[in-house]
Amino acid sequence: MSDVTRARHGRPVHHWRRDLVELAALFTAVAVADVVANLVGHGPEGPVLLAISALALIATAGFHTWWSRRHGHAPPTGDTGARSAARVRQAGPSESEESPSESESESRQSSVAPDGVAEPATLWRMRTTVRDAPGSLAALCTALAGRQVDILSLQTHPLAEGTVDEFLLRAPGEVAASEITRVVAAAGGSSTWIERADAHDLVDAPTRVLGLATRTALDAAELPLALRQLLGRCTIRSLPAATSAKGRELESVPTEGALEDTVMRLRAPEGGVITVERPYLPFTPTEFARARALVELDARLGPRIPRSQDVLTLPEGNAITVRRADTGDLEAAREMHERCSARTLGMRYHGPVGDADRYLNHLLSPRFGRTLAVQTASGRIVGLGHLLWDGDETEVALLVEDDWQRRGIGSELLGRLVGMAVEAGCESVYAVTQASNTGMVAAMRGLELPLDYQIEEGTLVVTARLDTAVASVDVTEFGRAEAP
Repeated sequence: MSDVTRARHGRPVHHWRRDLVELAALFTAVAVADVVANLVGHGPEGPVLLAISALALIATAGFHTWWSRRHGHAPPTGDTGARSAARVRQAGPSESEESPSESESESRQSSVAPDGVAEPATLWRMRTTVRDAPGSLAALCTALAGRQVDILSLQTHPLAEGTVDEFLLRAPGEVAASEITRVVAAAGGSSTWIERADAHDLVDAPTRVLGLATRTALDAAELPLALRQLLGRCTIRSLPAATSAKGRELESVPTEGALEDTVMRLRAPEGGVITVERPYLPFTPTEFARARALVELDARLGPRIPRSQDVLTLPEGNAITVRRADTGDLEAAREMHERCSARTLGMRYHGPVGDADRYLNHLLSPRFGRTLAVQTASGRIVGLGHLLWDGDETEVALLVEDDWQRRGIGSELLGRLVGMAVEAGCESVYAVTQASNTGMVAAMRGLELPLDYQIEEGTLVVTARLDTAVASVDVTEFGRAEAP
């Protein structure tokens, strides 16, 4: 058994030859000491030998001090003979192979400035078109590596001529976007587009698509939001099947949809048309296929909303239920309209009272947003709150029956709707009302968010800017009980 093997198994390693040498050296030192003692003690020149020995020791110590000071501050050589901590901890038969921890350490050292301060890295999302030829992508990657730009992920979108490559990059903080685009152009990239990314973009594409599909499967109102997150910054509009927003008959859209550069049109599950527009960047066939698959999933699952509900207690002790609503609540919502005064309906719909019922089917459809209903113990709906997807903006609207106003119901609905908007990633929400509607203005102010006011001919538009750091908005004015 070798010494190394014995040491690994916890057994001491002994060398009998080394023990004999140590004993011999000890006996020799004792003999030399005895001779020196006899010379000093009995010889006529003993004091002289002591003085010479002392001077020799002093001279030796001085020389050693001078030598150590001269070579102690010399610049280090390429090989100091010392192992790194990672190499010492490495357990393996070979020291010539570099351990993973050493590679990580060298990588971190390369991103540290000479003064020891780490340069902050920046995440970028970039698209560029390269020739469909061997070596084109390799040349582009080599050019980015020359500027210390790290490629975190890459997606390819094949075209008839060329390929659109989508990158997630991590670049040193001093490398600007314009410099990256110049490097890409010099390497053969064209039609380059770049923007800042964040930590959410670190999720790989398959995981992100599966997450969006899951959200869409649980709630039909998630489809517009899922399309927006799938395709980036874009404007999404849902138009009914019968007529367009201007009253004209809609043009027929093929079952498989239509793609026209920066606009794609998809057949909505209920027979309408979903239009997606992104003026700053053309859609690729790959993106069109993903969006179409998401819409087909929504169509196969049919209408659906989460059925969770919360039971709340008003200050006077009455219990009410807050839940999601859809077109199945159309009749109950019309009955609430009949109990509302003309002033309340006018404050909400800003038009003829007789047209109020006409909007309900649109407002209750999960295709255009989310609706919350407030229901009494007897089953009557006494309040509705709407969060409406308006292109790339988001509108909030409230309607509370006259006999149930001034009890905190409107603030409760508004707080929940704003919380939904925050979860959906909306940057702001706006409410359109009349300047005399003090209740709605008070509810918006109760959110304690930055507000912008615009008044035009008696119509008041209040916009609340949603801070991304706000996890939830709590404006509940009464106690909460456990949901059934």
